[in-house]
Parts: sequence; structure tokens; C-alpha cells
Amino acid sequence: MNSDRIEGNWKEMKGKVQQKWGKLTNDDLDVIDGRREELVGKIQQEYGKTRDEAEKEVDEYFN
Repeated sequence: MNSDRIEGNWKEMKGKVQQKWGKLTNDDLDVIDGRREELVGKIQQEYGKTRDEAEKEVDEYFN
């Protein structure tokens, strides 16, 4: 997983990310700003997932 790719394309990807993880607000996505670790943490928080589960979802989504 290339975290630079997420950050570089974040503005274009925000809508798709919000479709996938609908509990994330626009404000959440602005704070995340393409940082993988922030996204993983917010998914954990909003969906009650373990860190491993959230990381796996993010990796699968972006690969």
C-alpha cells in the first residue's frame, strides 16, 4: 500500500471514501487529509473495529 498515493489523490478520492465508509463526515475527511493512519483510526472509532480489521479494509480498498 502506497500511502503517498492516498495523500496525493485525496481530494479526488474523498467522495469515494465517504461512499465506502458513510459514517465519516466531510469534517472527518478534511482532518484525515489523506493520511492512512488517520483514516484507519477514524474507521476504528466510528465502526468499532479492531486496528487490524480497519487496516485490512483500508488496504483492500486502496489496492
